[in-house]
Amino acid sequence: MKTTGLIGGMSWESSLEYYRIINQLVRERHGGLHSARIVMHSFDFAEVATLQNEGDWDEIIKLMIGAAQRLERAGADFLVICTNTMHKVADVVQKDIRVPLLHIADATAEEIKSRGLEKVGLMGTRLTMEEDFYKERLIGRHGLEVMIPDEHERQIVNDVIYSELCRGEVTQSSRDKYGKIMQNLVASGSEGIILGCTEIGLLVDQQDVQVPVFDTTAIHAKSAARYALEL
Repeated sequence: MKTTGLIGGMSWESSLEYYRIINQLVRERHGGLHSARIVMHSFDFAEVATLQNEGDWDEIIKLMIGAAQRLERAGADFLVICTNTMHKVADVVQKDIRVPLLHIADATAEEIKSRGLEKVGLMGTRLTMEEDFYKERLIGRHGLEVMIPDEHERQIVNDVIYSELCRGEVTQSSRDKYGKIMQNLVASGSEGIILGCTEIGLLVDQQDVQVPVFDTTAIHAKSAARYALEL
């Protein structure tokens, strides 16, 4: 079994899900008392969020490369960034380490294509929804068509992530708002919905919309477990 390196803490609520899912799949595979070989670097998310708000991506890159290199030195055979938004710097980080970094958008795209879908709605932070680092990877590398909510809805999605979900708060009013936004994406032609923030799966799931939902946390964690188990 390979050793998984997790770059987490952004937020720890979703990092916890990565740890749980990977260990569960290893136990299902090997049984008994088996669990995954994991090393983790967990950030203080308040510091990272401040840098994001200030647009100081040079400093974020330094922090992410430092975390990746520490995990590599700790024995990680491959790395996983436990958040969608921070994949904005994934390609830069990959250049400064020797071990593979499993990209969350690639794992998600493969799952979408395995279901025979081509047109999907994307919900996440404003950065994930609006910038090219995520959408263009889905479009250019995987041939998917990606739709995002309108401006007002994007603000709602982003605000709920940072003011509630990253603080461990889950409310029915926000679930209702997200449900309406997902329905609007479906009405516009989306054949599936990407929960493109690793906290969104804490709020909504498949029962909230009639088209397939792609929970990036679960997809990415399962992909990591399979890679660790060499499946």
